[in-house]
Amino acid sequence: MKTLGNFRLSSTALPVVAFLFDLCAVTSAWAISYWLRFEGNVPPDFLSTGILVYVLGLPLHGVIFWVFGLYRGLWLFASLPDLIRIVKAVGVSALVIIALAVLLHPVPPVPRSILILHPMLLLCIMGGARFAYRAIKEFNRYGGLMAQGKPILVLGAGRAAAALVRELARSPEWRLVGLLDDDESKRGRSLGGYTILGPIADLPLWKEKLHVDHVLVALPSAPLETQKQVFQLCIDHGVQALVLPALTSLDEGKPFLSRIRSINLEDLLGRDPVSIDTPHVEAILKSQVVLVTGAGGSIGSELCRQIAHFKPKRLIAVEQSEFALYRLTEEFREYHADIELISLAGDVKDTLFLDHVLARYSPSILFHAAAYKHVPLMEEANAWQAVRNNVVGTMRTAEAAARHRVSRFVLVSTDKAVNPTNVMGATKRLAEMVCQSLQQSSPRTAFETVRFGNVLGSDGSVIPKFQEQIAKGGPVTVTHPDITRYFMTIPEAAQLVLQASCMGSGGEIYLLDMGKPVRIADLARDLIRLHGFTEDQVKIVFTGLRPGEKLYEELLADAETTRPTPHPKLRIAKAREVPATWLDSLQPWLLQERMLSDDEVRTDLCSWVSEYTPAILAKPARRQTDRIVTATEKI
Repeated sequence: MKTLGNFRLSSTALPVVAFLFDLCAVTSAWAISYWLRFEGNVPPDFLSTGILVYVLGLPLHGVIFWVFGLYRGLWLFASLPDLIRIVKAVGVSALVIIALAVLLHPVPPVPRSILILHPMLLLCIMGGARFAYRAIKEFNRYGGLMAQGKPILVLGAGRAAAALVRELARSPEWRLVGLLDDDESKRGRSLGGYTILGPIADLPLWKEKLHVDHVLVALPSAPLETQKQVFQLCIDHGVQALVLPALTSLDEGKPFLSRIRSINLEDLLGRDPVSIDTPHVEAILKSQVVLVTGAGGSIGSELCRQIAHFKPKRLIAVEQSEFALYRLTEEFREYHADIELISLAGDVKDTLFLDHVLARYSPSILFHAAAYKHVPLMEEANAWQAVRNNVVGTMRTAEAAARHRVSRFVLVSTDKAVNPTNVMGATKRLAEMVCQSLQQSSPRTAFETVRFGNVLGSDGSVIPKFQEQIAKGGPVTVTHPDITRYFMTIPEAAQLVLQASCMGSGGEIYLLDMGKPVRIADLARDLIRLHGFTEDQVKIVFTGLRPGEKLYEELLADAETTRPTPHPKLRIAKAREVPATWLDSLQPWLLQERMLSDDEVRTDLCSWVSEYTPAILAKPARRQTDRIVTATEKI
């Protein structure tokens, strides 16, 4: 309802009231123009011809005003486009009155000064009334901050929206123009003095009417699927959606508008918040010495951050990249100064280094996140280095953990290890098998593996690449229109790795719930729109699948089954067993003192990883080293 004095008008009645006002304005302007022309004393014969033209012209004015859409907008939000529409409508109606006066040819004729004065007066009355009304209302609402700030709509009209409305009313940066909510009982009602205009699906309509480019989403209790649909609606219609990192603090009376942010791809994924078994995770981390390899990478660094929340006695960060290690050290110095961080630059293939570190610090749990993960780079020219880093690095780190009686060893693996078609995936599956074999021979250490897919924003992932391409004006390159991937956020992946680390007894391969696969082309389109562009401005170019790349990823190998765990987002894969003696037969191939070509690596990996089907496989000449791999050694 809208309040006008002591009267309450519904939102549907407001256009009718505005229309009647404009007809009164036509009448007033016509009368005033005659009064001015004849200085208050209109001759009877001129008065009769004036009344005739007015009676015939009034309905024509009404029709023209409706045609020009003068009643689609609201007076409270009258702006320059509304004034332009009024100018056009009054101009056309003036031409119609002139034509009518010529066709009727009354005697005496309508004075030419009347035909000029009338549209000028009408424009002043119609435009002035609208802007005066808006000025008065905004003065009352914003305490003198008239027309300041960018117009914004709030999506939702619940408790969270009420808190938002209170602060927006005091904001010089934003000017709230209304709310949208799907609850029909709230339509036309007021929240904090602002009208609930209609359902959220009408956002495109109100965007045009109110000239709004920003919305603030206040739907904390809505299902994630509903929130995803709202975010997608905003993107599809070029509206920048803003959200709060958390709506739980709105009742604390603290300013929060400074914390609003634009929606991102994590919001569009609609992932449920992760809830981990804090007491069990805390039991293995609190006051313990924890070691993380690959600690400067995307997953490794996030693992360090998550571990820090559980107050370990000491956190050992092992990283080969000096800059990545420096960056992590500086971050902990600023945000986790209470945690003793030991930053060690070293290579996980260096047995001497590993033995020194484990003997000196005696960690109780080791997270092995060091790996080469970029599929195309590892497929050509770097295949043997992928084997060395991913398999030899895992083997030597795991063997050192067993020698020094580390209680738990957690391998961070990938969904690309399932039915791999590329060298990177095959080496990660081989690393899993190394841990499975060591579990048989080293029961004092629980070796566990955690598989998950792509993480948004990780180093070398597709999202930062897309962002760089968009910043340059495009094009955005996607390998194939139908390529899909599983995605999760970095914090979500790290938390579930911690959860898995406290659950197993050794030898398990945990699978994270990755949700539904996402088309990379759709991600690219959403990212382009999130940056405020259209596909005409930043084009998408399909470049073809890269070496070793699949159209889709799998989470389980064909021969595997899964069983549930107490955590709803974790399952255990029942993979084929790997005997303890298997590792002894693998080591001569891993440790041979020569560089293998990419084709040789792919050929040999087929022998060690039976589910591996390389996308690129030439047929090299048989080598003497082929004798290392025998039929009896295959699993």
